[in-house]
Amino acid sequence: MCGIVGYVGKRDCTQILLDSLSKLEYRGYDSAGIAVFSGGGIKTCKTMGRIADLKEKINSECSDLCGSCGIGHTRWATHGEPSDVNSHPHGNAEISIVHNGIIENYQKIKDFLIKRGYVFESQTDTETVAKLLDHYYDGDPMETIRKVLGEIEGSYALGIIFKDFPDRIYAVRKDSPLIVGVGEDEAFIASDVPAILKYTRDYYLLEQDEIAVLDNGKAQIYDKHGALLEKELKTADWDMEAAEKGGYEHFMLKEINEQPDAIRQTISPRISDGIPCFEECGLTAEKLAAYRNIFVVACGTAMHAGLVGKYVIEKLARIPVTVDVASEFRYRDPIIGEGDLVIIVSQSGETADSLEALKLSKRRGAQTLAIVNVVGSSIAREADMVIYTHAGPEISVASTKAYSVQIAVFYMLAFLLAYSRKQISLEECKRLTAVLESVPEKLGEILKSEKTCQFVASQLVNSENLLYIGRGLDYALSMEGSLKLKEISYIHSESYAAGELKHGTISLVTESMPVIAVATQHDLFEKTVSNAKEVKARGGKVIIVTQEDTEVGDDVADHKIGLPSIDDLLMPMLTVAPLQLIAYYTSVLRGNDVDKPRNLAKSVTVE
Repeated sequence: MCGIVGYVGKRDCTQILLDSLSKLEYRGYDSAGIAVFSGGGIKTCKTMGRIADLKEKINSECSDLCGSCGIGHTRWATHGEPSDVNSHPHGNAEISIVHNGIIENYQKIKDFLIKRGYVFESQTDTETVAKLLDHYYDGDPMETIRKVLGEIEGSYALGIIFKDFPDRIYAVRKDSPLIVGVGEDEAFIASDVPAILKYTRDYYLLEQDEIAVLDNGKAQIYDKHGALLEKELKTADWDMEAAEKGGYEHFMLKEINEQPDAIRQTISPRISDGIPCFEECGLTAEKLAAYRNIFVVACGTAMHAGLVGKYVIEKLARIPVTVDVASEFRYRDPIIGEGDLVIIVSQSGETADSLEALKLSKRRGAQTLAIVNVVGSSIAREADMVIYTHAGPEISVASTKAYSVQIAVFYMLAFLLAYSRKQISLEECKRLTAVLESVPEKLGEILKSEKTCQFVASQLVNSENLLYIGRGLDYALSMEGSLKLKEISYIHSESYAAGELKHGTISLVTESMPVIAVATQHDLFEKTVSNAKEVKARGGKVIIVTQEDTEVGDDVADHKIGLPSIDDLLMPMLTVAPLQLIAYYTSVLRGNDVDKPRNLAKSVTVE
């Protein structure tokens, strides 16, 4: 999740930009840079690495970088590896920009500009916006910006400066957050409140397609047609720690609530003509259709994402999928070779067991595909192909949004694989893709109604043991729900296929053993209900997670969590949120350190 800052006022902006960027370090980044009006022109200094590296470079190579207006950026790599040249700001002596988000049609724009003589230096999508601004610029920044906004597709928050207007910053956003801070004779832009709290607590929230103009320490905001707007001035009342969390009590809760945007940013750039497209990483429909077997290798939460992928791929594409725990994969001497695809899933891209499994797969002649969140990570570099998820950094140890974007990628792979193998029609592929595109909005609805999850957590807080049950996709989801609960609440929790209860585990059920039954699949609902009744008959308390239009009697469950209806196949995309919230609120009520659970690390780099 990149960070944007900008300053217009009477003070030296270089130090203000650096200080403001440092307040956004919690978001995660791999490079940083600033562009300042200095000496009659735009001067830029940027580097791969940390803000400390940028400060050192400014001191040694850009000591004359001083002025009263400038923009800055911390980059989390998406298009192009972390490097000096891929760092922001991008532009030339006339125009410079910083950008958060993803430009989905950047390749089309890039081809258009190359034909008109433009030469590109970086691998980023952002550079295409900078050059498109340059292409259309005729002396009128507002008209130029409106032309560019009419052509770019995707999500963006942009900070823009023009050489011809040395005390002015332009800013615009769509689907990426941006605020405009207002002080005394100075104004700011920032991607989050912490960046400006040292200087002002007053700010405007920039809405979709609004254009902010910061000039001579003042801020005015216009709609996309150029009409001046009257905006409500807000005042932040957070301390710095709370501000970094966006007002949420913990990073985990913030990241749970970021899932709709993360899913949107992961899937949107990979849909072409209404169906999934992975040609960016060399994975064509024809190539997918040729694989004999698919292996998914991962650890923990990423492995659970692979289990959802297995169900969906096998159901739609009718190709065998084997899911392995990475720490066991090498030691069972797996039967893999040419014609097989091994998918390695890892949030960090540095998981040691998964990396070794990838190397083994390549030695055996299999093709390897990485699904990772960190650009340039070890697994991304080693794999034959890589699909980057766009979750942004996860600060909390317990993974939430990374899991959601991983299963979103698996759904897209399943749709394309099924279509390429002629198991579904083009129309069905488009229908399923459209349903996936509707997930962020529905997930947002679920996240607004968290009271039920808080109540359920209050019923679990004193439990020492817990069971999750489900069938099919619901069983795969219950594994992740159980893992989340045990990770951060320290309640002993296990997940079982619902039909296996009577084969031994039901002997553990007592009045003090709550059972969470995940039952979102219509064709399996009655069978899961019968298992829930078995629990109730033995005195156990049942919480059922199901679709909201499904009727559940008192003989089945004590509490119901109802979810918006969607195609059964995609219910896991919605179901995971309440399971995460139950774990979160249970941990909070038990007084635990939610973001840093005991004995756990964010990235497991040892075997």
